[in-house]
Amino acid sequence: MPTPRKTPTPINASRATPDRATPDRAISDRSTPDFAARRRTAEQLFADLAAHVPPESDPAIDRLVTEIISRVADKWTMLVIEALTEHPELRFTRIHELIEGISQRMLTKTLRQMERDGLVSRTVHPTIPPRVDYRLTPLGTSLGAAFCGVWMWAEKNHDAITAARARFDRTPYPGIPRPRVEVFRRT
Repeated sequence: MPTPRKTPTPINASRATPDRATPDRAISDRSTPDFAARRRTAEQLFADLAAHVPPESDPAIDRLVTEIISRVADKWTMLVIEALTEHPELRFTRIHELIEGISQRMLTKTLRQMERDGLVSRTVHPTIPPRVDYRLTPLGTSLGAAFCGVWMWAEKNHDAITAARARFDRTPYPGIPRPRVEVFRRT
């Protein structure tokens, strides 16, 4: 003989309301008077969302955007853009002096990648020793203007971020609130 199916009990019966599931009323109960209205609202919402969904993007563009974001999110790229924005044309050694903490190897790698992406132009002068100048291209300048907003946002929200970090650091375990009762330890 099969066992009878049990009706689920709500976790907190005091919170059960006519809009929520109760043992005698399932969530999908279509007999409620406002079921049709809620269904119409949901259908309108999905129709509105579908009208604003952009067409499928090109996978090649998706890859390019991902690569550019990962490269530009690199702190050295942003600092090189900042240095070349403040000083229109710089030699390698001067860029190295202006960007504190960057190694020659990392600066070389960053500048080569930026040149490959068309953000920086490199001019080699036929002198002994060879002189190489770097300058932002119009593409690099436009990227610098776009990321100027990040600096403005950081400047505007500096105090709020500092306060949030201090609040987070004060908790004994990050993300877990401090207990209200003091715990006594044996000494």
